Amino acid sequence: MTIKALVFDFDGLLMDTETTLLESWRYEWRQHGLELDATNFFADHGGDVSEERYLRLAQAVGEGYDRATSHARRTAYRNGLHRSLAPAPGIVAWLGEGAALGLRLAVASSSATAWVTGNLSRVGLLDRFDVLACGDEVAAHKPDPAVYELALHRLGLEGSAAVAFEDSPHGVAAARAAGLRCVAIPNAYTPASRFADADLVLTTAAGVSLSTVLG
Repeated sequence: MTIKALVFDFDGLLMDTETTLLESWRYEWRQHGLELDATNFFADHGGDVSEERYLRLAQAVGEGYDRATSHARRTAYRNGLHRSLAPAPGIVAWLGEGAALGLRLAVASSSATAWVTGNLSRVGLLDRFDVLACGDEVAAHKPDPAVYELALHRLGLEGSAAVAFEDSPHGVAAARAAGLRCVAIPNAYTPASRFADADLVLTTAAGVSLSTVLG
């Protein structure tokens, strides 16, 4: 079947919010004179694990830890990082080329709608997408295919008519389970060896045309 749509993950793919997340937690641990052990920091699913991270910090700090103050300080720091955060290299060119090719563009993210729309709006990309499907609209997160199935439903397409772009193994698994072919651009925290299920693995979107990738 002819490709009719491109479906992009958000966090770590369209924008490197994975790094700002990690750096915000490193920052918050340092406010208590501690260093974060980032081993296994990123979960192997698309759900929110913030509460587990706060619990881990609370246990390290001990008596006197203030969860509300900690959260406010960490999120303020991350928001500051986001003010200068641009789309990932090559992504804007791909979106432009995809539109020029007559392809519909969508986002399938495990993150909440407000998070995705807010960040895309800030960098002027929200209007580029025909469809958004987000984690607060489905019952299960990646690697479950629900958010991809929702994106396909809104596009009015079968999975075979779309190509997904992902930065994580659980994202690739979700896309493939929904019947999409998948291009992986591994984030900085996941080895490329974990992307064997992707149809194509790239190091970046920069310097390669979308037409070449789809070919």
